[in-house]
Amino acid sequence: MSGDNAVDIGQLSPEQQQALQQYTDVTGQEITDAIPFLERSQWNVQIAIAKFFDGEGPDLVAEAQAAQNQVPRVAGRHETLHETVWSDIAHQHGLHRANRTPPAPRVVPPRPVTYQAPSLISFLLSPFRMVLRVFASLFRPILYILSFIPQSLRPHALTASFRKSRRSLLPKETAGRFKREFEEYYGTHDLVFFDGGHAQALDTAKKDLKFLLTILISPEHDDTDSFIKDTLLDPEVVAFINDPANNIIIWGGNVLDSEAYQVSMEYTCTKFPFSCLVCLTPKEGSTRMGIVKRIAGPVSPSVFIAGIRGAIEKYAPDLDSVRAERAAQDMARNLRSEQDSAYERSLAIDRERARQRREAAAAAAEAERRAREEAEAAERKEKLRQQWRRWRATTIAAEPDVSVKDAVRLALNMSQSSGRGRVTRKFAPDASLEDVYAFVECYDLLYPEDEEEKGDVEESTDKPENYEHKYAFRIASVMPREVFEPTASVTIAQKMGRGGNLIVEDLVDEEEEE
Repeated sequence: MSGDNAVDIGQLSPEQQQALQQYTDVTGQEITDAIPFLERSQWNVQIAIAKFFDGEGPDLVAEAQAAQNQVPRVAGRHETLHETVWSDIAHQHGLHRANRTPPAPRVVPPRPVTYQAPSLISFLLSPFRMVLRVFASLFRPILYILSFIPQSLRPHALTASFRKSRRSLLPKETAGRFKREFEEYYGTHDLVFFDGGHAQALDTAKKDLKFLLTILISPEHDDTDSFIKDTLLDPEVVAFINDPANNIIIWGGNVLDSEAYQVSMEYTCTKFPFSCLVCLTPKEGSTRMGIVKRIAGPVSPSVFIAGIRGAIEKYAPDLDSVRAERAAQDMARNLRSEQDSAYERSLAIDRERARQRREAAAAAAEAERRAREEAEAAERKEKLRQQWRRWRATTIAAEPDVSVKDAVRLALNMSQSSGRGRVTRKFAPDASLEDVYAFVECYDLLYPEDEEEKGDVEESTDKPENYEHKYAFRIASVMPREVFEPTASVTIAQKMGRGGNLIVEDLVDEEEEE
């Protein structure tokens, strides 16, 4: 599958899609490059990730399959799948195996293991540790003085003691120790060494498409001081390394440390001080890191800069093309992300509008239901009220005749809403104030304007059950003003004597009044 062809992820199986997701999350590689890489790794995520960081080597599985399927020949070499792929790439780009850059492996040092002795053994050995510390403190100045002796004149036991005295640390701590010792021996400088292990520096160079300059020094070699002082710390070299246009990450290591020693072995270091330039070689593999320049031994600043600059000028265009391709892919990814975000926002707006419409429809239906229930309740209440009025009209005592001497004569000024004007009527002296209220409430039934209403009153009506009538008016005297409540325990004679003038006022609710 070519990286230039469009990739349809939907054609992959669910297991392959899951493997692709895991691989891209760890490596950050583009999908167009990741799918062929996983295919060459038989869709094994762990093998693919190891190949990505360590450099893609021969495919043993494919070689075995090719060896089994190949017809035996009398003479000739067996070509593996890896060599076939390489021959195709070399044919496209005009490369040959002899011109291929050496691989730059990813060196990961083992984690230091500390052993904690049991407390009883530590207590028994504590006197011996104290004696050893005393001897060490006595011989430390002697070892420090002997460290200035050239390597050729040092005893082998002294060199071994120097190597054994280095305590194994984590990569980040080892890098910090290297920088502190470098500044202690050679003073302050402007070089910015990578603050981490060599594997992390290699990953950073691969991810950011930069050049990794590895510097390996050995304090046991006489050329180390001259190389660092006269070449590495030369102002022109420092300015060249720190120039952002060159995209250089510098990592330094002391071969007395286990990590730097492993790097020297993996990178085939034959002479110290050793410098090498590493970068991504996309023509030889989409994830392959290669050694594009080696500088072994002491060299002059001009030769050092010329060698590094020549390698950068040779491989920088390839990195620029990959960088441009990544920028285009990032732009396309950002554009898809923006389109997806815009679609999600539009979808969210549509969902919100639909929700508002549903809520508005539900609110309208609820308001309609409440209005219908209130209208039905008001209608039932009005029916009970009319039933109570018809019943109460039948229980009001008739007006006393002239033979009753102590009858109470009242002049009632009816409310404007009734339209009855002034009404005069006599009441029995034992009639209560509630009887006056009932008379006003049922006046239109007691004295109807037409015969049909009178017939309705004459019909027998029972008192409605579970109904408590409330009067919508009040009766009060004029001078002095006094409001009479509709109570059955107080008679008219007790309040008005033989007679009086009263007014009927409609009650207005506070909400209606506002």
